[in-house]
Amino acid sequence: MIEISDALRLLHPAIAIIFVFPIIGIVSNLAWQTRQRRLHNKQSKISPIVGAEHNRIGHWLTIGVVGITLLGLAHPIAKNILNNQLITKQPFQVIFIVLMFAATVTSLVLLYWAKQSLWRGVFATLTGAGLIILGSQDGVFRRTNEWYLSHYYIGIAAAMLMIFSLAIAPDIYKDRSQRWRKIHTILNCVALLLFIGQGITGTRDLLEIPLSWQESYIYQCDFANKTCPTPTPGNSG
Repeated sequence: MIEISDALRLLHPAIAIIFVFPIIGIVSNLAWQTRQRRLHNKQSKISPIVGAEHNRIGHWLTIGVVGITLLGLAHPIAKNILNNQLITKQPFQVIFIVLMFAATVTSLVLLYWAKQSLWRGVFATLTGAGLIILGSQDGVFRRTNEWYLSHYYIGIAAAMLMIFSLAIAPDIYKDRSQRWRKIHTILNCVALLLFIGQGITGTRDLLEIPLSWQESYIYQCDFANKTCPTPTPGNSG
């Protein structure tokens, strides 16, 4: 029977597959329809509300991406706190981490509701800073030596682009020069590529992360040379 800690570890990929990735597909499709309607103007048969729908669901995509990022960070951070008994050894650090999670969520909600450009910039910065600070905590697997193939770094980059997109969304409709619209389009094309990378690296990491009852043996392996100690006869079953 699967351990609770292992089941909790599956929440991040499960929610990403069930909810976040379908929303990415919906937003991408609406973005394409919005562009096609703009290019063909009145001759287009695409509904005139497609742009508003793209904007609305895009906001929810940002919330989903940041939320799933926080969930992915919460499990290893909590596991590190419990395994190292930080609640009793370093209580102020634990309090700081809890407050950072709360502050990041609060900043994201305020960013969603903010109207003025100044406050949108402030809350976007606070939300992004919260993700980075939480991501730097012990227990988070970052694969820094291969940052370009790291599920963590790609995920943080994608979340930052989503936060930025949410922050500039109102300016897109006010800018007659179309500068913000072009920036939004380019950055979200990059984000789409990052999401594809997340699907690949996330699958890879699920293969590499051992179950809790396997950790004591797996972490004795030499990952650089891809070798593991030979089991002692009589202890394999």
